[in-house]
Amino acid sequence: MRIVILTSSRRGTASYCLPLLKKNTDADIVRVIVSQGQVVKNRKFYLKKIKKIIKIGLPGAVNGIRIRSWFNGLGLKNNLKDIVVLCNELNVPVIETPAVNNPLTVQLMREANADLAISLGNSYIPKKIFTQAKHGMINIHGEVLPDFQNAQSVIWQVYENRAETGYTIHRIDSKIDTGDILKMEKYPIIFKDTFENTVRTMADETLARAGKGLVDVINHFEQYLKEARPQGKGKTYTTPSIKEFWRMKSNFKKLKKSIVPPAEK
Repeated sequence: MRIVILTSSRRGTASYCLPLLKKNTDADIVRVIVSQGQVVKNRKFYLKKIKKIIKIGLPGAVNGIRIRSWFNGLGLKNNLKDIVVLCNELNVPVIETPAVNNPLTVQLMREANADLAISLGNSYIPKKIFTQAKHGMINIHGEVLPDFQNAQSVIWQVYENRAETGYTIHRIDSKIDTGDILKMEKYPIIFKDTFENTVRTMADETLARAGKGLVDVINHFEQYLKEARPQGKGKTYTTPSIKEFWRMKSNFKKLKKSIVPPAEK
């Protein structure tokens, strides 16, 4: 199977998954496309930002920036090789493009003539991109779908007072995190001494589990594609407001107290 990978991160999920796919599958990774993430800051861009700030409040927006690094884990992603360097080492063709939604990206996707495209570490993917490969494009979402669409891993599970998280590998469609589910795995949240360390720990845990899950999907793709199931009605999340964040902190303390034995706290 011919595979093309699209990523917007120099050190992220793609850098973790690429060696796994090369080592543990027979897939032919014909090209890795690296988006430089250039953003057109037009009227629509600023209106979207303003709308989000109005929804979550300025303190929520500032806090969102503050906690952004939590989702990088405990250093696993930081210790990964730059995806361009890694591709050169693994003899995988790699090309950089200005942005995901760019004519060059469309051209590169079309020229790859791939059976399947994989999105690893991107935001919204337009239809002109995800339809280029024969079987479309799949994505790893670091949460359970459809319950936690567009959610940042763990924090919204804790908000909903749940002690379980997971990842989902799904097909990409015209909306965010709504495509048919190929594979899902659920597992307990590992509660650490602080909310931050819990989020960081689970970011690493999810990346490791999802990497293995992706290998499994590629090795048995025809079967997973045949058994793919629609998500049904879901719930969408975004950056939390301060009020929502404090509820997360409060729930974290309660969940940790009820789950973690006293000797391990």
